[in-house]
This record gives sequence, structure tokens and C-alpha cells, in this order.
Amino acid sequence: MRRFLYAGLLIGSLVPRGSAELSNPEKPKPENVFISLDGAPAMGDPKARVAIVEFADYQCPYCGIHANQTLPQIVTDYVKTGKVRYFFKDFPIEAIHSQAFKAAETARCAGEQGKYWEMHDRLFKDQLIVIANAAPKHALALGLDVSKFQQCLDNDMYAPQIRKDLQEGRKQNIPGTPEFYLGTLDAQGSGMNVVSMLGGAYPYGAFQQLLGALLFPPEEQKDKPNEANAEPPRPLKAEFLGEGKRWSAQEED
Repeated sequence: MRRFLYAGLLIGSLVPRGSAELSNPEKPKPENVFISLDGAPAMGDPKARVAIVEFADYQCPYCGIHANQTLPQIVTDYVKTGKVRYFFKDFPIEAIHSQAFKAAETARCAGEQGKYWEMHDRLFKDQLIVIANAAPKHALALGLDVSKFQQCLDNDMYAPQIRKDLQEGRKQNIPGTPEFYLGTLDAQGSGMNVVSMLGGAYPYGAFQQLLGALLFPPEEQKDKPNEANAEPPRPLKAEFLGEGKRWSAQEED
């Protein structure tokens, strides 16, 4: 797959896959890039003007690192405080992750009963499960109507939406997962104008730096030193597995 070309360089392409040398992420400035958010699960204040859109695969190990280590801090500091709205779009790489598409459907069917993010978290806690066996147990643990949930799953109710996400990702030439787009929402909240992006599993500090620039434009930064002028993320460390990495169809489990 071709890499997404911007006016600036992708952060993910600044270092070789597996490198641990990036200490200060660049701020790419994509031009005229618009991400549709129709049907995408979201959390956060609908009135927030800044958003993050994640394209991910439920069996991608680097997506799991993000979900379990970085996302909780983003949620605490930015989503729950009403500053940022967070969207999830499915990009299952079925060629190497046979359970990923069904896992995406599992989360969507839980979302039908208001438990999307709870199921999202459970699926990323254990990425090696066999969905057919685990999905009903997760549904029961979340207090869902298991019969209704299973019917949704068996009928592939959300398969068309997941394929729509895949099509959107391919349109943007996404090379692998996870991939993050940061920007501002349109007036209806149905799409996002992309300002910058991160390609791969990056630490919280990388998001903090880019979000600071979005939330506090240059003319406001002097008044908001804690976020807009946050210290650059520390150099990536090899022991933090997957940092600065993304998963592609060319890699093996």
C-alpha cells in the first residue's frame, strides 16, 4: 500500500520501524484532508471542536499497546474534561488477523446496547481470544441482552459499516495500524478536517504535544504553558514494545 503523502512528512515515516530515536514528533500539515465520521463510535463532549480519529485492528499488537497504555490517559486528561472528542474507525487486516473483523462486529453489536467502549476495552485486554467463544461471555459480563447481541453478531449487522471504514482508510492510503488523525470537527460533527497525524504506537506525550497546538493556537500558547508548551515526549525506549510502530499486512504475527 502506498504511504499517505502530506505536505509534511508522516511521523511514522520519520524513523525506521522498530527504531527508538524519535524525541520530538513533527507536526505534519496535511492539506485538504477530510475524514468522514458517519457511523463512527465516539466518546467525549459533542460540543468539543478538536478530535482524534483512530483507525485500528482489534488483533494488532501495537493497537493493543495504545488501547491499554496511552488511551486511558488521553481519556482522563482530554476526553472526560470536554476538550477532545475521540472516534474509532475499524481497519481490520484480515490477511493476518482472522479474528479482527468479527471482533470489530462484536464491539459494534455491544454498542447497539450502549456498551461499545466497554467491549472495546475487553477485546483489547485479550487479543488472542476466539471471538465465537468469547463474545457471548463478554456480553454477559457487560450485562447485555445476550440473545439480542448474538442475533446482531450472527446477522453481520455492522459488517457494511466496518467495510465502509476500511474503504475510508484505503482512500487515505493508510499503510497499517494504528493510525491517528488529529484535527477540528466540522459544524455538524460529522467529519474532521485533519491538521496532523501519528502513525504507530506513540506515548502519551506525543498526543499531548499535538493536542496542545490544536487546543491553544500560537497566539494563545503563552497563556497556557502547561499544555500548549508541554515538554516534548522523552526519547522512545526499546523496552516499551511497539512504540512508534504500526502493524501492516506485510508483517507476520
